[in-house]
Amino acid sequence: MLGTATARPVEIWFQDEARVGQQGTHAYIWAPIGTRPLMVRDNRHDSAYIFGAICPSRGVGAAMLTPACNTEMMNLHLAEISTQVAPGACAVVICDRAGWHQAGKTLRPPENIRLLPLPPYSPELNPMEKVWDYLRQNKLCATVWNSYDEILDACKTAWNWLIADPERIQSIGSRDWATVNV
Repeated sequence: MLGTATARPVEIWFQDEARVGQQGTHAYIWAPIGTRPLMVRDNRHDSAYIFGAICPSRGVGAAMLTPACNTEMMNLHLAEISTQVAPGACAVVICDRAGWHQAGKTLRPPENIRLLPLPPYSPELNPMEKVWDYLRQNKLCATVWNSYDEILDACKTAWNWLIADPERIQSIGSRDWATVNV
């Protein structure tokens, strides 16, 4: 099966998921020395998951909003990534070792995708962690959402803002060690 990708262009994609919702986190903000700016924090528990992936070399991404984080959602996300891979190319999707990322009888990557797990306990190697930090700092913090639909709308708006700027994706996601040289 791996031999089928040898004559095809290869794209490097990074994948991860993030929980967004009530019970959110605070972001660091600039404030005059000696002051403590007020921030809102919601104590309710509704949340959604963004399954996201970026291809820094092309400056594109693929995402899904889901109510849960499991193998079924990962299969749907891989199918979505598959639609964004350049025609005729094969994508190497670099992901962490979460249980729902493990290849097996229930995780079925599409034909144009190969999974490459990162070493255990190495989130610093996945640029998607930086994407989540960036979106939380710029679009998803200091907000109180009154409903699940508002959480979904905020996530959708934040992701669309990110993918509308390919240079931002390239800046956040590019890694010298993750390139394909032919």
